[in-house]
Amino acid sequence: METVRYAEFGLEMNRLVISQRIAAIGTIEVTRRCPLECAHCYNNLPMDDQQARSRELTYQELCGILDEMADAGCLWLLFTGGEIFARRDFLDIYTYAKRKGFLITLFTNGTLITPKIADYLAGWKPFAIEITLYGHTKETYERLTGIPGSYDMCIRGINLLKERGLPLKLKTVAVSINKHEIWDMKQFAEEMGLEFKFDAMMNPRIDCSQSPLAVRLTAEEVVAMDLQDPRRVEEWQRFAQQFNGPSHTPEHSDEVYHCGGGISSFAIDPEGKMSICVLSHVDAYDLRKGSFREGWDDFLLKARSKKISLITKCVDCQIKAVCGMCPANGELENGHPEKPVDFLCHVAHLRAQVMGFPAPPHGECEYCEGGAGYEELTRSVAMLENAEVRTLLATARSRSLPVIGSAGSSSVGCSSCGV
Repeated sequence: METVRYAEFGLEMNRLVISQRIAAIGTIEVTRRCPLECAHCYNNLPMDDQQARSRELTYQELCGILDEMADAGCLWLLFTGGEIFARRDFLDIYTYAKRKGFLITLFTNGTLITPKIADYLAGWKPFAIEITLYGHTKETYERLTGIPGSYDMCIRGINLLKERGLPLKLKTVAVSINKHEIWDMKQFAEEMGLEFKFDAMMNPRIDCSQSPLAVRLTAEEVVAMDLQDPRRVEEWQRFAQQFNGPSHTPEHSDEVYHCGGGISSFAIDPEGKMSICVLSHVDAYDLRKGSFREGWDDFLLKARSKKISLITKCVDCQIKAVCGMCPANGELENGHPEKPVDFLCHVAHLRAQVMGFPAPPHGECEYCEGGAGYEELTRSVAMLENAEVRTLLATARSRSLPVIGSAGSSSVGCSSCGV
């Protein structure tokens, strides 16, 4: 399963590099401008936003940063946005990175792909290209993106890349607008011979606007989608067995962060601010005023080494691996990196109950026995385990669907969010 494998990769990478702290995995957001106006997106700005354009790193600045990244040992590189092809010089940036030897993945919504771009990528193949498909039908797709004609543009982009044999994958974000078409999108991708995956975990915008949460699925809907694929359940159970438990080793038990950010990975935004991940902007180092090595060796090391200041239910929680709670989520949804996100806690405990792995008591938790939300959780479990529901879910056994967006993932939701 894609989510679990990605999370496992991140955890294993942490173990390999934690003693050496190698900046092995980088993400560069080249722009926040995008031709779409997706209801769920966390960082898109209008294509004609001249202020945003003027603040973006120049080609020369990006080349200098790429030089420093390569010297520091970075190997894996993700280019994302906004929409990467909103920048007219993106292929120049991409080519420079290819010549430096990075293994490159491209996140795009596909709407700006032209035959010329597709031909160029065929000659300079990336490691992977991922296009987000927002709906199976034109009506649903454009209801989510807000732009008439965007569906046809996306399908054209998919076909152009597929025809050239590029390493293409399709994905989607499961929200209230398109949840009824997830399986149709999977079938569409399969008929094209492409891998398909999805994510249902939304977060607020990076300016802390809560607007994306208006289309977020409920905890019950998220777990019900898990249950529609027996393979997903098996992988969650295996993952929980392997990785649930204390987030840190004893010597790091008082640290805020428990992800790969600042240990094996980093992110750079369109203005050259370097941070632990694309969602976290509380601690950001300005690469226009200093070097990549200073940002990595000093600034991010200090950010990564932050100690816990609040004793919350998250501190002793042993099911964080299936939760997704992290400082970035706390910052965006609650204004504080250590304040628990109720939605994530609800999903994690619901998964634990219906999939049969233990959730040991961990302080004053609403969803543990005796908590204010436990009775509601019990009703949800009963609903999901209802015989009639199980019968319906059994019909989905032939429609196994990979999943992304669990713990260990740094992004969500769209071509710019990492779905």
